[in-house]
This record gives sequence, C-alpha cells and structure tokens, in this order.
Amino acid sequence: MRVAVVHDWLYTLGGAEQVLREVLQCYPDAEVFALFDALSPEDRDKIGIKKKTHTSFLQRMPFIKTKHRSYLPLMPIAIEQFDLSGYDLVISSSYAVAKGVITGPNQLHVSYVHSPMRYAWDLQHAYLNEGGYTAGIKSALARALLHRIRIWDVRTAHGPDAMLANSNFIAKRIKKVYGRDAKVIYPPVTLSSLPKNLPVGDHFLAASRLVPYKKIEAVIQAFNAMPDQKLIVAGDGPEAERLKAMAGPNVSFAGFVSDVRLRELMATARAFVFAAEEDFGIIVVEAQSEGAPVLALGRGGARETVSASPELRTGMFFDANEPEAIAECVRAFIAREHEFSRDVCRAHAQKFSAERFRTELMTFVNDNMKGFTGERRRGRGSTPDGSNFKRRWSDTQEGGSVPEGGDRRARG
Repeated sequence: MRVAVVHDWLYTLGGAEQVLREVLQCYPDAEVFALFDALSPEDRDKIGIKKKTHTSFLQRMPFIKTKHRSYLPLMPIAIEQFDLSGYDLVISSSYAVAKGVITGPNQLHVSYVHSPMRYAWDLQHAYLNEGGYTAGIKSALARALLHRIRIWDVRTAHGPDAMLANSNFIAKRIKKVYGRDAKVIYPPVTLSSLPKNLPVGDHFLAASRLVPYKKIEAVIQAFNAMPDQKLIVAGDGPEAERLKAMAGPNVSFAGFVSDVRLRELMATARAFVFAAEEDFGIIVVEAQSEGAPVLALGRGGARETVSASPELRTGMFFDANEPEAIAECVRAFIAREHEFSRDVCRAHAQKFSAERFRTELMTFVNDNMKGFTGERRRGRGSTPDGSNFKRRWSDTQEGGSVPEGGDRRARG
C-alpha cells in the first residue's frame, strides 16, 4: 500500500507538526507533500521526514517562510496541483487547505482536521483587525478574498472519505462549517521526560508566543493587581516589548526558552495560567504532565483536557479572559491549593500520549480501509457528496460496524 501524507506547510515545529511526526511513525514509508518546506535538517529529523518533501510552486516564491499568508489566494490552486493518483491511502493534516487535495474514487482519503481555516471563518474579524484591514480598499479586497476561500473550503470538505477532529470543540466547528461528522482523536502530547519530580517554587507560569490572541496581556494585568504573587512569562513574539513595559515588578519574562527549560518551569510552577481559547491546547496537557495544575479559560479545548471535578481535579476555570476574572480564579486557587495533587495531574495527562494517538489513528484507518477495499473490489465509487457510502454498503453486506466520522447515521 502506497501512502501519501499531505501537510499544509512546513516552516516551524508546532502542534500540527507533532501530529505529522506521529503519523509518520505509523506510516514510515509515506511520501510527504506540503505547499512549501522551509524546515532545517534538524527539524526535519525531529519530525521524521526521511525523504525529500514534495512541494508546490509556492516553494519558489520570495519570502515564503515569513510572508506565507500573503500567498493565501494561490494556496487552493497550489494544493490541487499535487498528483496523488499513484497512492492507495492519502492522509491529510489540515488547518488550512491540505484537505482540498484531489483524490480519486479508488483512493481512501482520511483528513485529520486541526480546525477549519480560522481566519476565513469564526476568527475572520479578529484577523482583519490585527492586520489593519478594518476599512478602505484593502479591507474590501481582503473580505472578498476570504469569501471566495470559504466557498472553496466548503466545496472541498466533501473530498475526504472520512474526517478526524482534534477535539470535540473542533468536531462541532466542522459540523457547523462543513455539515460533516468527525471522529475525535486527541492529538499526541509529549509527556514529561524529567528524570525526577522537582520541588514546587513560588511562581505561576504563563507560556506562549507573545501575540494578541494568546491573551497574555490579560494575565499580566491580573498579576499586576496581585503584587504579592509572582508570575513568569515564557515565550517571545511581536508583543514582547509592549508587554514588558506594562508589567509590574512581580512579573518577569524568561523570553524564548528551550523545551527542557520550559518543562522545568512547568514542573516548579504553582500553577499554569492559560487565557487563550484554543482548539485543543497541547501546552496545557504538557503542563499537567509535569504536575502543574492549570487555571484556564473555560472555553475551547481546555474544557476537554483540564478536569475540574472533585474526583479528578487538575485545574480551575475562569469565565472570561479578562484581568478581573483571571485574578479571581488565581485567588480561588490559592485558597484551595492544598486540594490539588500533582500526581493526579500527571496521571490525567497520560490520556493524551503519543502511543494512544498512534493506536487510535491506525485502528480508524484500518477500519475504513477494510470497507473501502471491499467496495473497490466490487467496483463501486463514492457518493457525490463524499460521505462514507462505501463503508456503509460494505457493512450491510458483511455485517460490520460503521466507524464514527464517516456515516452520519452511525452517530445517532
């Protein structure tokens, strides 16, 4: 079986690249396709890309690594130019356009959707505001472009034979935007590798890229109002200097830190504070794997990765990413800090291991492939809307079960 893995683009190592790494662990002989590849040889080794990446014409465009969003109008065309006709299985890892690759009726296409394209859908207005496209001709052109992208995005959502989502939060977004059901397989998280448990220090920790939507400013303002509580901010980004200028003396900045140093800061933090609304939020699970309770915004993926139940308490939630709500949550945690077990946090994080991800992914693909190959032997293709008719028809003939994510009837 020849396997192709399609990733949007490769220029940094993030959560999507962790998924790609584990997919390649499952299918080590797979060929990798991406709109462009600007990774260093060291980063390619970390992901496990052994062969030359197949790239599109965008690879030759100037400033592609730093200005790739400027080429958004060309991305749908570029992703459709990949010739995947020689592959039996296509797995797309998509947070932009990867799911839009063209496949034939005799190929199984499974798409792991990190999110429908954020800046084209529910976060459109935030991105327009951040980019300064709120008025004038540039705003009109940007809005017209995003409208066309949305049309293409919905049309190509019928292409994959089966869809996976990285959280229930994203599965709901997929249902709303694409009208399709998706099975949830949580992404792989690199759990603690520290040789021993470190003593807890006197600081709280916030860590992320310093950009507006991460809401680090609100966390800093909350601790400005609590001068007796120490906060360390790890990470770098375009907001760094502005945030440093507004921070009180109890807030310190570690800047960009290595993975090992970040894990040490997590392991010694009283709690990890996270104010962004994320699709899943790998860093939240990483903090718990180091034993740190999490104080998080009670929306998005954090609701699925942090437990606030009395039986299994690994964190607390605040209702809004506003300084007052964050400060109130921190004070409530301090009053109940003795109730939290760092061993419970570590045990809870094990649910999101890389081994679990690989097992669930391969089981899902194999289940779909069985029905798909049975259908292919009968010479039957997919239905016009791209739903999992092949698997459903095979099951009625052979008495099998329908996996989630393909046939909507199986979801009840």
